[in-house]
Amino acid sequence: MNKVWNYLNFVTEELQDPYKNLPRAIYISLPLVTVVYVLTNVAYFTVLSVPEVLTTEAVAVTFGVRILGVMAWTMPFFVACSTFGGVNGGIFASSRLFFVGARQGHLPDCLAMINIKNITPLPSLIFVGLLSCLMCTTSDVYSLINYTSFIESSFIALSVSALLFLRYKQPNLKRPIKVNLIFPIVFLLICVFLIILPLYSSPMETGIGVVITLTGIPVYFLLIWPKRKPSCIENTIVYFTHSTQKLLRCVGETHKRTD
Repeated sequence: MNKVWNYLNFVTEELQDPYKNLPRAIYISLPLVTVVYVLTNVAYFTVLSVPEVLTTEAVAVTFGVRILGVMAWTMPFFVACSTFGGVNGGIFASSRLFFVGARQGHLPDCLAMINIKNITPLPSLIFVGLLSCLMCTTSDVYSLINYTSFIESSFIALSVSALLFLRYKQPNLKRPIKVNLIFPIVFLLICVFLIILPLYSSPMETGIGVVITLTGIPVYFLLIWPKRKPSCIENTIVYFTHSTQKLLRCVGETHKRTD
């Protein structure tokens, strides 16, 4: 739930009246989640001592054993439900990110297809699932978190910087959703902190994450940027796109939503 406000930005095309409902959802969810998290931590430190919080492997489970007794099993159950909800939101939003990227020509065309029965970007959903399985092959989850969080914070910082630059260079540009500059500035400073901290604490993992990201540059210039690709590559892309359409019963968009 704590990232729903972020996920909504990926699915504005599927929101009803996004210019009104998107800010409303963010303004409601952020204070609500903040209050819930603060009260949860207050409850933890009221029941558990500081050494217990520092040494336990799962604070919520220890808290449940101390307070709920025989019903302590409900705590890990609801934690699992919360995790499942977070994963559901992440998959829902991430698939739309790949879908739009393919629609803009930055990824293979097959990822910009929509299933004709469920009206969902099924190829992108499967692609996200395959990437997730690939990430699960590592046994060091903390290194994986460092890879992803560092790169994610870096690109978010670049995006927010671009928005601030446009607010400065083109102040009169039409903006359906406009907020006070203090919010993106504070958010940018937080992102910068999340970039600098891993560089200091885990330079090896962050360096590997940067190298992995930079490998996309030659792929872009070889497969995406050229207007005319080698016939072997072009035929392979077309064949893969047609096969995806037949297998998953998908088609490309026929119109673009304007509201």
